[in-house]
Amino acid sequence: MSTALSVARTRPNYQANPATRESPWVRRLLLTLGLAFFAIFLLLPLAAVFTEALRKGWSVYFAALADEETFSAFKLTLLAAAIAVPLNLVFGVSAAWAIAKHDFRGKQLLITFIDLPFSVSPVVAGLMYVLLFGAQGWFGPWLQEHDVKIIFAVPGIVLATVFVTFPFVARELIPLMQAQGRDEEEAATVLGASGWQTFRRVTLPNIKWGLLYGVILCNARAFGEFGAVSVVSGHVRGLTNTLPLQVEILYNEYQFAAAFAVASVLALLALVTLVLKQIVEWQAARTTP
Repeated sequence: MSTALSVARTRPNYQANPATRESPWVRRLLLTLGLAFFAIFLLLPLAAVFTEALRKGWSVYFAALADEETFSAFKLTLLAAAIAVPLNLVFGVSAAWAIAKHDFRGKQLLITFIDLPFSVSPVVAGLMYVLLFGAQGWFGPWLQEHDVKIIFAVPGIVLATVFVTFPFVARELIPLMQAQGRDEEEAATVLGASGWQTFRRVTLPNIKWGLLYGVILCNARAFGEFGAVSVVSGHVRGLTNTLPLQVEILYNEYQFAAAFAVASVLALLALVTLVLKQIVEWQAARTTP
């Protein structure tokens, strides 16, 4: 009897604290609201994209994807992402390492600049590049004199993509590195490891899942960017149109089946991103002690 009483005393008294429990109807209401929001604003539009894309059959769907201009837009989207993601990977790791592992003057200012693309409209970002590199921009005359084309060309699209994807890797790694502290790196340095050895054998294994998570988000943003790329691209058919711009052109030309077919590719990429994101989160949770 005394043992049972002692166990009962040590158990948390959840019933005594009404703040820790909710009535069943409140839980059902919250669950219903969450599912309704998901169905109306996420699931239904996604289903509508695939329904409209396949309305005229698979032959029309694949013909739209095989179109020369669409294929060119797909290649340009891949190219922009293939350049922007590695650049932001290098910057993100370097910035996170500097901010989390070192103290220096201007540290908070650097953090603020990293967050800048989150607060600036993508359209404004595109206009900034036009102001800098356009024909009437600051460097426009010099670029024209040396026959260098940035705006309305692939370099401008890459620059715009780099800008909008700038924070993702760094913002994923900074809090992770800060939470891990500096003890392991300092111990490795004391034992004679070089900076590169310390990063490769100590830091990188600790941040690998966060790094992969940031790369996945960065890549997804690069594929779906519209505003900044639209400003700097010039909408040159077959040359400077990415997949999002191609969707807009096809829709404005009343080629709805083709527009939704291309949009379905972007939707599939988004779903793949979510699956990869979930896998990374699961692996990270599994390997975390």
